[in-house]
Amino acid sequence: MKTGGSAKVLVDTSAWISFFRKEAHNHARISELIDGDRVACCGLVLAELIQGVKTDKELARLDDFLMVFEFPAEPPMLWRKAGELSFRLRKSGKNVGLADCYIATLAKEMGFPILTLDKHFLVLAKETGIKLL
Repeated sequence: MKTGGSAKVLVDTSAWISFFRKEAHNHARISELIDGDRVACCGLVLAELIQGVKTDKELARLDDFLMVFEFPAEPPMLWRKAGELSFRLRKSGKNVGLADCYIATLAKEMGFPILTLDKHFLVLAKETGIKLL
């Protein structure tokens, strides 16, 4: 998926948390993606962010996500693929949560690179071939 000649980037929960904390490097990177209309999001990332809010003001800030960012269609088959990925990883002795497996599966299916700070995605990149930023 392309917008304005630049590919969308799926921003993971860990990167958003860093952005909201105004941590310099990630804040600048995500601001640049937002300005370039290059941010993609998914329901699971939004739900994780909502789960972690501490105030109503923080919750209200997340309302804009649905209007501002691209949320690609998430067919139910993605959950099956994510479950299979989790199964394969667990079978080989690697513990990666289902949420991260789902985000990686969605990114792979949509052709989105992932902006993340979560080290689990290094394992997922080796297993799936997803691109990490």
